Amino acid sequence: MQVKSQYLPERSQPRRQQYVFAYTVTIHNEGAETAQLRSRHWIITDADGNVQEVRGDGVVGEQPTLPPGKSFEYTSGCSLRTPRGTMEGTYQMVNDAGDRFDARIAPFTLALPHSLN
Repeated sequence: MQVKSQYLPERSQPRRQQYVFAYTVTIHNEGAETAQLRSRHWIITDADGNVQEVRGDGVVGEQPTLPPGKSFEYTSGCSLRTPRGTMEGTYQMVNDAGDRFDARIAPFTLALPHSLN
């Protein structure tokens, strides 16, 4: 799994404590079985320690099925009240045999450019 994030100044309003970020996730099936992403659970934490949890079916309106060796990429976004924060979570997956498992997304940073010294 690979994640890249970027700050969206054109959609943000810092004076109103609204900082908007986009993140692009590439999911790669490195296993031997086909797997489908059924749902997601994100934990979003701002620099003040405020936590938002987001749960839902699929990602960007899709529940992609990934055969072995295949990838799926999507871009989504979130808003924070601070110029920095983190996201982490899990994708709930199911294989062709009906076995469910979680694919963990390691914490990644959401930050204004040049704000991490």
